[in-house]
Amino acid sequence: MRPAGFRNFLLLVSSVLIVGLSAVPQSFSPSLRSGTGAPCRLSRAESERRCRAPGQPPGSALCHGRGRCDCGVCICHVSEPGVYFGPLCECHEWVCETYDGSTCAGHGKCDCGKCKCQEGWFGDACQYPIHCDLTKKKSNQMCKNSQDVICSNAGTCHCGRCKCDNPDGNGLVYGKFCECDDRECIDDETEEICGGHGKCYCGNCYCGSGWHGDKCEFQCDITPWESKRRCTSPDGKICSNRGTCVCGECSCHDVDPTGDWGDIHGDTCECDERDCRAVYDRYSDDFCSGHGQCNCGRCDCKVGWYGKKCEHPRSCPLSAEESIRKCQGSSDLPCSGRGKCECGKCTCYPPGDRRVYGKTCECDDRRCEGLDGTVCGGHGTCSCGHCVCETGWFGKLCQHPRKCNMTEEQSKSLCESADGILCSGKGSCHCGKCICSAEEWYISGELCDCDDRDCDKHDGLICTGNGICSCGNCECWDGWNGNACEIWLGTEYP
Repeated sequence: MRPAGFRNFLLLVSSVLIVGLSAVPQSFSPSLRSGTGAPCRLSRAESERRCRAPGQPPGSALCHGRGRCDCGVCICHVSEPGVYFGPLCECHEWVCETYDGSTCAGHGKCDCGKCKCQEGWFGDACQYPIHCDLTKKKSNQMCKNSQDVICSNAGTCHCGRCKCDNPDGNGLVYGKFCECDDRECIDDETEEICGGHGKCYCGNCYCGSGWHGDKCEFQCDITPWESKRRCTSPDGKICSNRGTCVCGECSCHDVDPTGDWGDIHGDTCECDERDCRAVYDRYSDDFCSGHGQCNCGRCDCKVGWYGKKCEHPRSCPLSAEESIRKCQGSSDLPCSGRGKCECGKCTCYPPGDRRVYGKTCECDDRRCEGLDGTVCGGHGTCSCGHCVCETGWFGKLCQHPRKCNMTEEQSKSLCESADGILCSGKGSCHCGKCICSAEEWYISGELCDCDDRDCDKHDGLICTGNGICSCGNCECWDGWNGNACEIWLGTEYP
């Protein structure tokens, strides 16, 4: 028979072992499964007990609500790597709270995502001194934001540092001056931050892809790339830098008080009516000095007025009909569609370009230039928009040699369009190159497949006189844009 003291010693050792084993972190526990996919050797109650924080009753959150319990072992969520860790997922965030750019305000040590403050300091970021040497006036001065409001009226000042009001302990009010209130991001219906579809930064929601709205409550049915494409203005900027792109539609920054379109409008906010006013007053309709009509930020002056804002009177003894008749000449369009008619005289566009000239702007030497910019193919001279070819060359651009070194079949194969028709049926083939009909001035292109009549007109002018028609499309001069080169994007109106 063993003495009673020995039995008491065995009981003491066994109890110490049991307590010691229960205190071993779960990450170091031996596997309680005999193999992958094998059933757990623990009961559900025991498994959950091991996944709860010490002292937490049954039914409380497992793994601190940050992971799942697998046979007594916490598997922390990995959707945000490094955010949750520890045997019971008890550690939150790798980086501790900061204050004024310093971790733990430089007065503590970061341990498991929480600051352990040095003696004499306290707070989430160890930013508050226990003993303050500042006067109350100096302390309050240090707590004022840019509007001279102490802690933005959302906290109290403690020794020159703001202590934000967070009665629920959720930390939604923060910032050096308590200027950030993330409660503004909570969706009223779901009670989630940014509706669960974005992140909140200082009271503003930044929505994830495909979502929009003040609290990311609306879903977009098009891709972000398509949304950006639809919002891109002619000058390549998103909403012309005058609005916000929301699901493929521009919301212009300016809204008219009357409810009609504002001074800034257009599908991509490309129009700014303020450019049409001599003195800007958003409540006035005094556009173009009262002598013209504002068209997307550009004044179209009435007869007898001119200037950027139609501010200058023009005296002209001719009637409007007589003026246009003088500007037409042999063309159906005033100034041959290449200039502006003013009192029977043409101002050729673009101003200062000597390649467009003549009494009615009938001469356009740009027509003598090939795609590479060479005049008359380097084999002739240009005279009033027509090439005078050197000996041995012919064609609109002197591009055809009179002698050909290829067979007729070889020549035709180079002149056939995709539908098998020679020169699109609008010209003849010579030595592998198409000669477009001379009677149809508007036909051009290597295969006579371009019709310059397709170019957009504005105010009766081809490409508004601010560009050249190339294969049915307007190529605008610098500073102009739009299908008909009708939109001015430069800094100073010509």
